[in-house]
Amino acid sequence: MRASRSTVCRQGDREGRRASRLPTRPGGNVPVSAGIPAAVSSPASRASNSALSGHFYPPTVLADVDPGSRLMETEIFGPVAAILVFDDEDEVVRRANDTPWGLVGYVFTEGLDRALRVGERLEVGMVGVNTGLVSNPAAPFGGVKQSGLGREGGRVGIEEFLEYKYLAVPVR
Repeated sequence: MRASRSTVCRQGDREGRRASRLPTRPGGNVPVSAGIPAAVSSPASRASNSALSGHFYPPTVLADVDPGSRLMETEIFGPVAAILVFDDEDEVVRRANDTPWGLVGYVFTEGLDRALRVGERLEVGMVGVNTGLVSNPAAPFGGVKQSGLGREGGRVGIEEFLEYKYLAVPVR
């Protein structure tokens, strides 16, 4: 798979929608971009990228990423997608779970059975199936492992703010 043919990231209007890059504070691009040079100097290559400008980090797709690179051990809160090739489901699930992080995972496949099977095995708080957007006000939001404990949003999220009382009544 060539990521440059499958993914195109541009800033601007497209089909009536406004797309932009991720805004950051001045100097805030450093954590997002810190792992990129190291990943690119290894066998990885930039499949898509545009120049860094001002307070925005451009969407970046990295192909042929080394599974042992620092990039694969970092939770990046920015528009960076690292593409790794895998031979079977067991390998991809093992790689995905071999991290201290677990906010969200994504499964892109034509088979719903495969999506559900792999999604169940991922050690993450949320799974997007054939979508990159998992946030929904009616759904609980949160991760596992070092990506958080507990949920916010949805019915599950409100339970954090409730007080429960147990009443024991003997049966006569």
